[in-house]
Amino acid sequence: MFNRIRRLRQVAAIASISSLVAGCGVLSSDSTEDEGPIVVGTTAAPSTLDPAASWDSSWELFRNIYQTLLSYPSGASAPEPDAADSCQFTDSTNMKYKCELREGLTFSDGHTLDAHAVKYSIDRIRKINVNGGPAGLLGSLERVQVLNDREVVFHLNKADATFPFVLATPAMSIVDPEDYPADKLREDDTVVGSGPYTLESYEEGQQAELVKYDGYKGYSERKNNAVTIRYFQDSPTMVAALRDKKLDVAFRGLAADDIVDIQADDDDDLQLIEGSGTEINYLVFNPKDSMAGKSAVRKAIAQVIDRPAIAHKVYKDTVEPLYSMVPKGLTGHTTGFFDDYGEPSKAKAGKILTDAGITAPVPLELWYTSDRYGSATKAEFEELKSQLEASGLFEVTLKSRPWKTYVEGYQNGEYPVFGRGWFPDFPDADNFIAPFVGKQNALGTPYVTPKITETLLPNSRAQSDRANVVKDFEEAQRILVEDARLLPLWQGRQYVAASAEISGAERALDPSTIMMVGELYRKTSW
Repeated sequence: MFNRIRRLRQVAAIASISSLVAGCGVLSSDSTEDEGPIVVGTTAAPSTLDPAASWDSSWELFRNIYQTLLSYPSGASAPEPDAADSCQFTDSTNMKYKCELREGLTFSDGHTLDAHAVKYSIDRIRKINVNGGPAGLLGSLERVQVLNDREVVFHLNKADATFPFVLATPAMSIVDPEDYPADKLREDDTVVGSGPYTLESYEEGQQAELVKYDGYKGYSERKNNAVTIRYFQDSPTMVAALRDKKLDVAFRGLAADDIVDIQADDDDDLQLIEGSGTEINYLVFNPKDSMAGKSAVRKAIAQVIDRPAIAHKVYKDTVEPLYSMVPKGLTGHTTGFFDDYGEPSKAKAGKILTDAGITAPVPLELWYTSDRYGSATKAEFEELKSQLEASGLFEVTLKSRPWKTYVEGYQNGEYPVFGRGWFPDFPDADNFIAPFVGKQNALGTPYVTPKITETLLPNSRAQSDRANVVKDFEEAQRILVEDARLLPLWQGRQYVAASAEISGAERALDPSTIMMVGELYRKTSW
């Protein structure tokens, strides 16, 4: 099938996600059905197949089997029409957003996809209103109006220049009104969508088989006919499968040790694509907990945590310390936690507790997910425990659960302190602040902060030119630092490991680092 196999090692320092996806492949593809599916491995298994329930890793699958009005063609840094033929604000106040759909759209079951289905899908998200679900993205939406079968208007309750980015998230996937109940989630393991692929079969926590949908109308060129996504519990098992040629691509959840090994070895059959990213990792404090709910406890923890040690010891410098919820590379980034706390200090942390009348050691329960973010998460929390207990100020108990039950736990407010990662919904500072605040947010942990939600975010969303929002985001981050309800730990890079026979991985990540599997193909010429 191949003229020859040669080593292809791409370790490129890429300045931004947009430049990562803008890279071009140099090899042609003549995919044929007898080549078999491209097999992709990941530790990010979906928690649900229903878009109305998900504000998490399920989006990785949704992007490829459902369709949204707007999305990100390869190389795009801003959303462009997908199910829509065109979209635009129709007023000068950024409060009316109109989309006209492509002609002849159909779902995979043959039913018509029209403006009524769009309205139904968006209204359904808000009606079901899952705690920690995507309804939190629609805070600026007043109502959806259908003009005719192809035209739909979104009326906003406030100016929101980020609304097109919201429509481009997989949370806004369009579903068939005849197959998805209006007032409850769909609970089976089948999907009816209009995306580039249909979900041929699904085994929860095991694999998803995707087959090209011939009725798809959108931007995706789909350079393969089928993709199988296999879900793993840890990075070593996933990388072993890649080396054994049971996988073509491994993405999301690669452990630092495995990344370093692939970079260092002489295996001509593997390639590693590296790019800077905007993934972040952070701790969340439950305000209802007897200890984590105390500001002094949170600030003492912030004063003790040694981020560079975590980045070096646990992640082998494949991540970098983060001192703000807004990562480097985005307009509005600050270093607020470093500015306020400086280097880790046991003495300063002790004084914070003493001044608040809190006697050490403080008992803490820290929770993490055992599978979502890769096997390094366990080592990261063991390092956090070691740092906190070495100060003599804390007694830490570590607990973990698999992702699906982990989500249920934090949405129910069960954890005093828990770890989360965040892959952006869209590349704007707004998306690293807005999802975590308000009565309803992506964490299921209410964080009422009126200055941010009622003043700073509305001010920033009124600005179409995002260069004009720096002061608003700097002020919002100052509030987050002062409250210490969210504690940023590190910012990650993006790594894709693949067989040397695979091309397209350098183009497969959209600006929110979701993989568009249609970009992957086997090399057939040199």
